[in-house]
This record gives sequence, C-alpha cells and structure tokens, in this order.
Amino acid sequence: MVGANPVAKGEHLGDWMSRHSNLSPAQQQQALERSPDFRQLPPDQQQRERNQLARLNAMPQDQRQRTLERTEMMERLSPDQRVQVRGAMQQLGALPPDQRQMVARSFRELRGLPPEERVAAMNSARYGYLNPAQRATLNNLIRVEPMLPPR
Repeated sequence: MVGANPVAKGEHLGDWMSRHSNLSPAQQQQALERSPDFRQLPPDQQQRERNQLARLNAMPQDQRQRTLERTEMMERLSPDQRVQVRGAMQQLGALPPDQRQMVARSFRELRGLPPEERVAAMNSARYGYLNPAQRATLNNLIRVEPMLPPR
C-alpha cells in the first residue's frame, strides 16, 4: 500500500511507487485496489491509503521524492525511534509560527556543524536568545537529527 504498511508485506512506500511509476494515477489506484493486502484492511484504512496515493500523485516530482524519502526514513526506524522523531517534530509544530521558524533556522545551522561541535555552539551566546521551550525543542531536534533524512 502507499502508506506506512505497503501492499506487499515488508515493501516500502518508495519501492511500491517505483514499481508502479510507469502507471497512470488511475492505474496505480486500480493496482492498489486489486492488492489482497489492501482488501483485508478496514474501510477507513483503505480510504487513508487511497487518499495518500492521490496526495502523492498530485505533488510535483521533487516534492513527491522528498516525501517518499522522509517516509522511507521513518519506515526504517525502530518503533521507539519513530516516537522520538514524531515527538520532536510535534514539539516544533506546537511553537508559534515565528518561534518555529527561528528554531528551525537554528536547527539547520547546528545541523551543518560536526556533531561534536553542536552542544558547544548551542550553549554559546549565539543561541542565547532562545527561551526554555525553544531550547528544549532544539535539543530534541538535535537528539533525533541522526534519524532524519539528509539535508
């Protein structure tokens, strides 16, 4: 399937999309619907899978590729790692938009440094403007950074 549980057991979303890339969106939809694993899903999960496929096919190619890479990365993580990554991203998303942008920019800057230099940089005056919530979010993002797709 096209979500977290691809059609063939153990198959990842990127693999499924690659195998079906020569098909039109309508043909991909038919391939999805014909899958025995898909038909065994509850109706609400089937609808989520249909919606996910439609969203992917509506994206420009570069955005679709980034989405597939992020999904592939998450599929390869352990359940505990997924929880950590989702928690850090939810924490970032819970910040007000201006703070979210500031923390995201700081994260991109820190991510560009070698891992052994990040803690020292974060504790430098350069990031002294961060409030405790922003700093906690940034710390969690740095902690899960090795689990995130490459920049």
